[in-house]
Amino acid sequence: MNKQRINEILNHRSVNEVFYNEKPVWIQEVHDDIAKIGFLDGSAEKDVYIDDLYESDLYGGNK
Repeated sequence: MNKQRINEILNHRSVNEVFYNEKPVWIQEVHDDIAKIGFLDGSAEKDVYIDDLYESDLYGGNK
């Protein structure tokens, strides 16, 4: 995923399915190329590279 798309998601009110390692996440904030994410299953927050995030509707569930 690229930074422009992440900003679109953060500024849009609809729900977007974003994944990290096949787990659904929400993006909390972005600094440069790092996103702070939370896992929908309640796992601990994590800082990840934005390139490692993907949307299921764009890639059929695969990165």
